[in-house]
Amino acid sequence: MWYAQNPGRAARQLAGDLALLAWVTTWAFGAAVLHQLADGIAARLAQAGPASWWRLLPRPARDVLSLVDPARWPLLVTSAGLAVFLLVSVPAIGWWVPRRMRWHRRASAAHALAATEDGRELLALRALMRPLDDVGRTATLTGATPGRLAEGWRDADPATLEALAGAELRRLGLEGGAAQD
Repeated sequence: MWYAQNPGRAARQLAGDLALLAWVTTWAFGAAVLHQLADGIAARLAQAGPASWWRLLPRPARDVLSLVDPARWPLLVTSAGLAVFLLVSVPAIGWWVPRRMRWHRRASAAHALAATEDGRELLALRALMRPLDDVGRTATLTGATPGRLAEGWRDADPATLEALAGAELRRLGLEGGAAQD
């Protein structure tokens, strides 16, 4: 289960996935273009020899380039392009992917729990563990207060258990009714 059953949440998840893909692709393409440009420039400079252009470079650039044999400049350029790509892509991937995987694990577990009576009771308990203001708002029972919901859970009231389990499933973006494969 990679996307929520709730259309709004699924659309947000898909938009996030596509945004990450676009971000990484854009920077990969940009790094490749920069690499090609720098590689071409490095090749031309290596052919021309350092005498004509060396004095035009800033001192730090001359210091770095003097450490590297002109035949190895393409490797330096490749490393720089890769570094730029990694510096902007890895943080984005490191931020988004764990959130998506965490949702996937939780939603898959909740979906499996919803298929059994005991599992739905656990989902109901999980819904009761939410902050108190959330508990009363999410369960769709007339006159549902956190205290009455807790009492209904303790007494194994089917309507209360169903309302609480449905609330927890909806919180995850899943259908609140009986589990469907």
